[in-house]
Amino acid sequence: MSLTTRFAPSPTGELHLGHAFSALFAAERARRAQGRFLLRIEDIDATRSRPAFIAGIERDLAWLGLQWERPVRRQSEHLEDYAAALARLEAMGLIYPCFCSRGDIAREIARSGEAPQGPDGPRYPGSCRALSAAEANERKAAGAAFALRLDMAKATAVAGPLVWTDEAAGTIRAEPELFGDVVLARKDAPSSYHLAVSVDDALQGVGLVTRGIDLFAATHVHRLLQALLDLPVPHWHHHRLLTSPSGRRLAKRDKATSLGALRAAGLTAADVRSMVGL
Repeated sequence: MSLTTRFAPSPTGELHLGHAFSALFAAERARRAQGRFLLRIEDIDATRSRPAFIAGIERDLAWLGLQWERPVRRQSEHLEDYAAALARLEAMGLIYPCFCSRGDIAREIARSGEAPQGPDGPRYPGSCRALSAAEANERKAAGAAFALRLDMAKATAVAGPLVWTDEAAGTIRAEPELFGDVVLARKDAPSSYHLAVSVDDALQGVGLVTRGIDLFAATHVHRLLQALLDLPVPHWHHHRLLTSPSGRRLAKRDKATSLGALRAAGLTAADVRSMVGL
């Protein structure tokens, strides 16, 4: 059976060995199924994304011997798709504006003495959930910055019980409520990662989502959004993460050695494949 997979980096730095493993893993799964391998550029974060990094991503993947279908989907060119999804959720009464700053949220959590913990840390305490439409519109008209949050209690009630399938872990009961009222959009990012990847994977026909085990928990939220938006449900495979000799996972912020640097040092694509075990 044909299968579509994808590699979806953010152009906020250079690719490293961890990215190479993820891209090669996805491409290999598509090749084994005689399917399609896609490259998607997740560049909604305009403050950190750089055209030079996009060019570098394509250069590095080509050096690894990978081929992908064109045109490449760039999220920044498809904001209307995410706006349509938000409008649908809003029409269902499932999102609300949140005017809290990070400082406001921290102070509210401190006052409450304890905040439930989610996969991303303390869960949002719901300070703006009960705002009336009139008060919310008044704040918007005054120019107050706000984010759009998913009312998790309402959303899970609408969706009902859900499951999703991971190739390694099997059938998983979806528990998106662990995250609380997640942000789906804000002024400087017209779509969150959760919403954008759910919409993109559906529009691109991705049948197997391959990504690192660090994103396992996020799939609970993605499965909920798929149910609310009537999107097709793929399978997932959350693969292992590559780590440094000290045991830390490779990351751009830690200045992990880039593929470009390895290439400049004389390593070949075959060397990299051997280093990542593929």
